[in-house]
Amino acid sequence: MGTPMPGGGRHRRRIRIALPVAAAGVAAAVAGALLTTSAGATTPLPEPKVRPAADSPSSAELEKRVAGAMAGDDVAGKTSKAALTAGTVAGSIDPKVIGGNETTISTAPWMAQLLYFDDRGTSSTGDDIGFFCGGAVVAPTKILTAAHCVKGYNWNANGAVVTGTSKLPSDNGTDLHGGTATAVWRQWNHPSYNPTTIDNDIAVLTLDTPVKATPIRMTTSGDTASYKAGVSAKVYGWGRTSSTSDDISETLKTATLPMQSDTTCSGAYGRDYVKGHMVCAGKPATGSDAGTVSACNGDSGGPLVVNNRIVGVVSWGVTDCVAKGAYSVFSKVSTYVGAAYPRVDDANLSGDSKADLWVRNASTKTGYSKDSTGTSFAARQSWGNWNGVNVVLQTDLDRDGYQDLVYRRSSDGDVFWASGRTGTTKQIADNWKTRTRIITPGDVTGDYLPDLLSVDSAGVLWIYPGKGNGTFASRVKVGSGWNQYNSVRGKGDFNGDGKTDLIARSTSGSYLYLYKGTGKAGSGAFSARVKVRTWDGYNAFDAPGDVTGDGKADFLARTPGGTLYLYAGTGKGTSEIFATRKSVGTDFKQYDIFG
Repeated sequence: MGTPMPGGGRHRRRIRIALPVAAAGVAAAVAGALLTTSAGATTPLPEPKVRPAADSPSSAELEKRVAGAMAGDDVAGKTSKAALTAGTVAGSIDPKVIGGNETTISTAPWMAQLLYFDDRGTSSTGDDIGFFCGGAVVAPTKILTAAHCVKGYNWNANGAVVTGTSKLPSDNGTDLHGGTATAVWRQWNHPSYNPTTIDNDIAVLTLDTPVKATPIRMTTSGDTASYKAGVSAKVYGWGRTSSTSDDISETLKTATLPMQSDTTCSGAYGRDYVKGHMVCAGKPATGSDAGTVSACNGDSGGPLVVNNRIVGVVSWGVTDCVAKGAYSVFSKVSTYVGAAYPRVDDANLSGDSKADLWVRNASTKTGYSKDSTGTSFAARQSWGNWNGVNVVLQTDLDRDGYQDLVYRRSSDGDVFWASGRTGTTKQIADNWKTRTRIITPGDVTGDYLPDLLSVDSAGVLWIYPGKGNGTFASRVKVGSGWNQYNSVRGKGDFNGDGKTDLIARSTSGSYLYLYKGTGKAGSGAFSARVKVRTWDGYNAFDAPGDVTGDGKADFLARTPGGTLYLYAGTGKGTSEIFATRKSVGTDFKQYDIFG
């Protein structure tokens, strides 16, 4: 199999090659209008906690990391796979854009440079680790890249991500050519990534502050058109530009590659090519630079783009990238969007990528957070007095990586947004007192920006498309009949297709229904409901997101006696939507708000 497209190297330096390849309520026109003005104070508003900002390294430290990475000659995700399957193209691999053309950052504003440098702290520089990978901004704090660029490395301690420039850093990392260096807060790679076979090669880095780069979206799970043989795709990167030189490109390059069929890819690589997990593209390499267009060393983690969506992530290839008959191999994003999507929307209260629980004590009106441990919840932490509200919901409305709260004031029905980063509170809706449901499920419309949903007194479900800054576009009607449900909840993707869903329980019969998101607005926002359970015996529900941290949305249900059960998501949109319930406490009868 090919080695992962090496993390490449620095500007004008030698790259060490890896081992072989391997508008309002119904009652009145103004009721329900969304606002962006500062909150009034007819009733004192609660004071949400502000999570401490992630510790950011100094500018000097980031410069050191950038310089070290550019001077390094290591390969990200170096594999021990010795050779390709017999009868396939021989050699070891790493990607670069060979035969491409220089392009500007305005044509690919989402491109990111991933620079890693680990100074091992010894007197020798021989044991230092420095390498370079590509990536793509898919949300203000999220970078999609390859798992072989992430797994086994501490990006928080040693990494930097540069965005907003088509040029690689120079002058020992001090000149970013108009770009911005940002630290990495946390990292995720696919849990089934195999460094030997380079299978499930996809990852997401979370930055500690949002970047201004315009994001690009991942394709959807149902996308088949983008992968048909002959479809024109574009790969982007700063990797090697020649099979005879280890120098990488100073300027961002792009190349157009035709998609190839699984049959063609398997014919070239045999069992090393995993159908459904991988896709290959390009015309067969000629054996030399002449006539070859390919990804190469240094392009690892970069995007393969069709119709302005990422359909692949640069993964592996053959040594020097031009071996006769070879193709560039990419992770198939349509397969992995369900796993990667929760990482784009994993801003939880404690910042550890596991969704937390927010509750309010019915008698004292004290609010509490309970941090998820993955299998249960830790001891509660007081948030002070939360009297005067009747809805509290978690969401990251401005996509800054910090969990915000949306809550409704009981006295007048006004709805407020409290920033988890600054603590600033703004009114976002006026007189929603008669709204029977308010939901903050995440991105419903497919633009990666969190939306706000509500059900009015007539049972009409409305979507208020988020703009990513706590404001919203004009509302869009989804449909009527939603007051037949005594609970409508959602946060994330329940069936593993990379789209936000809703869970509703009927008043009559206690049937639990899944409304699968389509990534669209309006009447087509959700597919026809699917009955997934009969749920009698519960009187409170919550959908805070991925509680277990496995990339699947989970659900919580409380019995009248106060036992709270965790229903871990399975990613299946059927009666098997949840795993066997697990009790996470028996003292939850005291709480009247679950958010």
